[in-house]
Amino acid sequence: MIKRFLSYVQVDTKSDDDSETCPSTPGQLTLGRMLAEELKAIGMEEVTMDENGYVMATLPSNTDKQVPTIGFLAHLDTATEFSGADVKPQIVDNYDGKDIVLNPEQQIVLSPEQFPDLKKYVGHTLITTDGTTLLGADDKAGIAEITTAMEYLIRHPEIKHGKVRVCFNPDEEIGRGPHKFDVAAFNANVAYTLDGGELGELEYESFNAAEAKISIQGKVVHPGYAKGKMVNAVKIAMELGSKLPAQEAPEYTEGYEGFYHLQLLNGDVDHAKLQYLIRDHSRDRFNARKARLTEIVSELQSVYGEDRIQLSLKDQYYNMREKIEPVKEVVDIAHEAMENLGIKPIIKPIRGGTDGSQLSYMGLPTPNLFAGGENWHGRFEYVSVETMEKAVDVIVEILKLYEQKA
Repeated sequence: MIKRFLSYVQVDTKSDDDSETCPSTPGQLTLGRMLAEELKAIGMEEVTMDENGYVMATLPSNTDKQVPTIGFLAHLDTATEFSGADVKPQIVDNYDGKDIVLNPEQQIVLSPEQFPDLKKYVGHTLITTDGTTLLGADDKAGIAEITTAMEYLIRHPEIKHGKVRVCFNPDEEIGRGPHKFDVAAFNANVAYTLDGGELGELEYESFNAAEAKISIQGKVVHPGYAKGKMVNAVKIAMELGSKLPAQEAPEYTEGYEGFYHLQLLNGDVDHAKLQYLIRDHSRDRFNARKARLTEIVSELQSVYGEDRIQLSLKDQYYNMREKIEPVKEVVDIAHEAMENLGIKPIIKPIRGGTDGSQLSYMGLPTPNLFAGGENWHGRFEYVSVETMEKAVDVIVEILKLYEQKA
């Protein structure tokens, strides 16, 4: 499993929101081809990879019982915020609870003072970055765990299970993972993403999510002669931001609290561009947030002119709880599997989304399981090998339970 993971993170699969292709970056195709060959090599059947980078494979049933077909998914891409190129993973054996020097030359340190969760991993084997890139445990840890679980089941035919479907898909980080996902071809009754964090995470609630892109056109005039003439696009952008509640931002919210997240702001006097993420677990509050931003834009349009400020607002995904609760047994079995293995299930809302958010609305109920990564999307990302091993155990135990209950 470790060898697999270390090979996967060598491939730069950072996705690109500005790309119109699928997958959005060529590295995802490179990793997809590697995985397709690996799945064939370990004995998986019906291994396919389509032109959009979706890798699918089958582990046939080895029981006479009529067992639902279960899917497991993980995504190929890594986050857009930080480099995933030339990753140099470092292995820390028997972590002692102290500072981990990631990069002595640049004095980059992973410290439990900044990241108290590190204390949970005393005695674990950790895989970290060298401080200059992200690691890619989100979600290459999930890929390694699923592949390892499938190989284990192939090598241990005495473990009875139904048909299993596996998919590794592109572009989760930019919200497009399910956009070209063929649910009918995947042909599973339910599925699980392995895209969570710490040991025991079991999530079936996600944000409702929308993206707002705002374009502001200013008017440039020499500042010495600008009275009554200049329209400063950046100042309008600042005014817009000031009208949103300051405390309803990611850095001030937790649990079920929603937010407006200013993800991008750039521009000058002539033109400015803003990009907001709107998130809330409640559909009513989500709609209210979208309405408030629309009102603010309208207010500014009435002052500066309708043509000067343009808003593009689109929904990205919805809270998957609405689709998973009617088939709650998919969560209950994962919960039981963890308890059987001595793992305390941690059921909490995802403060984000997974591919399961969209797939659940496409007819494939898909809660999310832990994969072990911490501090995603940046230079301080790390993963516990022991937690990854537990994730493999959970996959196997889930499949055993479905067969036993059939």
